[in-house]
Amino acid sequence: MKEETEITPTPRLHVVDHPLVQHKLTQMRREETPSERFRQLLTETSLLLTYEITRELALHPVEIRTPLTTMSAPELVDDPVVVSILRAGNGLLDGVLRVIPGARVGFVGLYRDHDTLEAVEYYCKFPPMDGRAVIVVDPMLATGNSATAALDRVKADGPGAIRFLCLLAAPEGVAALHAAHPDVDIWTGAVDECLNEVGYIMPGLGDAGDRIYGTT
Repeated sequence: MKEETEITPTPRLHVVDHPLVQHKLTQMRREETPSERFRQLLTETSLLLTYEITRELALHPVEIRTPLTTMSAPELVDDPVVVSILRAGNGLLDGVLRVIPGARVGFVGLYRDHDTLEAVEYYCKFPPMDGRAVIVVDPMLATGNSATAALDRVKADGPGAIRFLCLLAAPEGVAALHAAHPDVDIWTGAVDECLNEVGYIMPGLGDAGDRIYGTT
């Protein structure tokens, strides 16, 4: 195992320590948790994480009529764009869209070369996102290579503020993402100890994609 990397929370790193997030995360970490239950827990947790990551979305006043009178009420200026890093990102996507059903969705397909740990792109499709807030989702922020590559592609389309949402992060991944994209806030359920020699988060929960879909 690699030596642990210390990391100090910053205004760009938000660890969601809500008791329900931490409870569900513990259940997901358990080796014996089956894929069906893992998917359910991930969807439930993503609902809670989405609530936190959307706190600062822009609002504007609109005139509406209630059953009793008219009033000025706050409404989102625009629904954000959500970008899923395939394939594991889709495990978070379902819960995010339950909270923000009007969001447009983009996909970037990346896999990790097991020899170099570098991200290799095989697919990319985005909706228009010029000036819009964007939430990029992937359950694991390990080496940071996939997240960095995905953010490179997103920024090429001229979005507004970008947020990165993950279930678990390693200190090395946080440092790498902030080094490459210091303007991007990270929201996560936990920052674990370190990466092992093959780039997995320790103690972690294994390969999120395999846990979601029952593959090996």
